[in-house]
Amino acid sequence: MIVVMDTRERLIESTRELLWERGYVGTSPKAIQQRSGAGQGSMYHHFDGKPALALAAIGRSAGALKAAAEVEFARPGTVVERVTGYLRRERDAVKGCPVGRLTQDPDVMADPRLRRPVQDVFAWLTDRLAGLLAEGRANGELDIGLDPAATAAALVAVVQGGYVLARSAGSPGIYAQAIDGALGLLAGHVRYPPHPDPGAQHPDDPHQ
Repeated sequence: MIVVMDTRERLIESTRELLWERGYVGTSPKAIQQRSGAGQGSMYHHFDGKPALALAAIGRSAGALKAAAEVEFARPGTVVERVTGYLRRERDAVKGCPVGRLTQDPDVMADPRLRRPVQDVFAWLTDRLAGLLAEGRANGELDIGLDPAATAAALVAVVQGGYVLARSAGSPGIYAQAIDGALGLLAGHVRYPPHPDPGAQHPDDPHQ
């Protein structure tokens, strides 16, 4: 099925792509018009100018990041399975995170309006992960020594840092390696399930 976007949607999607590829300065009104196929009159009919269009595009990218993460967080399964699904979901690691890359753009970070959706979505992501980890600690899946807030911040940092490493190396392999390392550290906090025989002990169970 072919989906035909109206002019406003083409402008937003084109700006999203250009911000991801070129940053704010490189995303000129002319480049947006060329990418979207919209004329100057159409662009300024829908948006007051480049900052307003960029704000809509950044908000769209932040919303897409949140929606994709929530798909994994809301799946059935254990906390660790859901966190693993989020960390391992398919990404273009070499291209980088469309929202995370904006944190390196001084023009975006200097404008409170443009910075806000970036800040808000990463705060949401960290809080959502912390809530899941706290749930796992409360239900006995994760050991009591795990700090949900600190671990959530570390996982978000691994994902964003993994993008940086993948881009610098020109290969997604190092991103996958970073995720493997993070999950290995998380696995160290996973408690063994209850044994059928309450008196039995797993030889490597630190909680016995």
